Amino acid sequence: MTSEISLDQINQFQANLDNRADSKVLERAVTHQGILATSADFISDATMNPVFSIDLSTGDVADQKQSGRCWMFAALNTMRHRLMTQFKVSDDFELSQNYVNFWDKFEKANFFLENVLKTANEPLDSRKVAWLMATPQQDGGQWDMLCAIIEKYGIVPKYAMPETFSSSKSAQLNKYLNLKLRHNAAVLRELVAGNATDTKIATTKTQMMEDIYRMLVYTLGEPTQSFDFEYRDKENNYHIDQQMTPKDFYNKYVGVDLSDYVSLINSPTADKPFNKTYTIEMLGNVEGGRQVKHLNLEMDELKQLAIKQLQNGETVWFGSDVGQSSDSKKGIMDTKLYAPDQLFDTDLSLSKAAQLDYGESLMTHAMVITGVDLVDGQPTKWKVENSWGKKVGNKGYFVMSDAWMDQFVYQIVVNKKLLSKEQQEIQASEPIVLAPWDPMGALA
Repeated sequence: MTSEISLDQINQFQANLDNRADSKVLERAVTHQGILATSADFISDATMNPVFSIDLSTGDVADQKQSGRCWMFAALNTMRHRLMTQFKVSDDFELSQNYVNFWDKFEKANFFLENVLKTANEPLDSRKVAWLMATPQQDGGQWDMLCAIIEKYGIVPKYAMPETFSSSKSAQLNKYLNLKLRHNAAVLRELVAGNATDTKIATTKTQMMEDIYRMLVYTLGEPTQSFDFEYRDKENNYHIDQQMTPKDFYNKYVGVDLSDYVSLINSPTADKPFNKTYTIEMLGNVEGGRQVKHLNLEMDELKQLAIKQLQNGETVWFGSDVGQSSDSKKGIMDTKLYAPDQLFDTDLSLSKAAQLDYGESLMTHAMVITGVDLVDGQPTKWKVENSWGKKVGNKGYFVMSDAWMDQFVYQIVVNKKLLSKEQQEIQASEPIVLAPWDPMGALA
């Protein structure tokens, strides 16, 4: 049964609106100021005071500029925090995001071509192939993907492979890299359809990867193979470590066994029971490298594990939907920041599960938790290091309310030693494979 909207109904809607005493005032306000400014609740300014009972020192905030590399910046920030503590490097010291970016894009290209070959016998209009072709590669990623790159290629200081035009403003590179990858996909699918030999396909793919490598060197620079690590510490003492490789540098100056760190998610949807592990089909970057794997836990468990890691003096990488109920100028993320439901006098509520199921929210941005305010042992707000430079928030730092964390944080990374014995056993189990388009496969 269909039912179109009649003119009589529209006239009645307008008549009902005219009978509301506040309708004209609200219409004037919203048409001039917009939804957010008109519905802003300034109680958040008072309650989101940037003072925390646990507050780790983390130095200057980095700036990802016009790129989608937040997951890299956040992860490398957790690692530079270690260098600041142990080796007393300066507050503005950074690890090279461009070095990781180069190898991530190179490996993503290979990962994409491998998936093209795996799906070459499926029709172009199949959901899986359509999903694959929609975005052959992009700037975003997840924690396990960063680990896969570092485990294979190591890391370097920022000065050893600095930013370029295309690393800081990635739109042009992404456009032409994806164009090339779609071209390659068409060629490979034609070879498979024509029953080309495995040798022919492998030779063709190798040439494709050489072309990709050349494009990346021209745009991001030749990847560093060795360098001298030279710096003055905070006490002005001079240090130099000559002819280091990226892997040697990581092992000596970061020295973290990345296999000790695991991804925990909070996805309260019916299709993902808690206390089970999950992976996502066709999600990754390094072929044959570390698998993306999540342990799904209740939110209270996630928060308690984050607190334990902070109490141990270590920051926490996390993924969230940063565009929801946040103010980048003030550096506030709070569910009470705006009240559009009151402004429009309508129900705008969705549970966290419904947000995911109905496409309202998913992980879009990764940051670092560097502090928490505990009152009677319970968190009330969290300190967050962003990667948008010093001009946003409080010199680049944000305050996240505990209620916002409940609603819009989907992933954290902690040392698995903090997990209970039962959680460790579950985390080690074989993961359930989710569809490529599952929201837990979203890239920050």
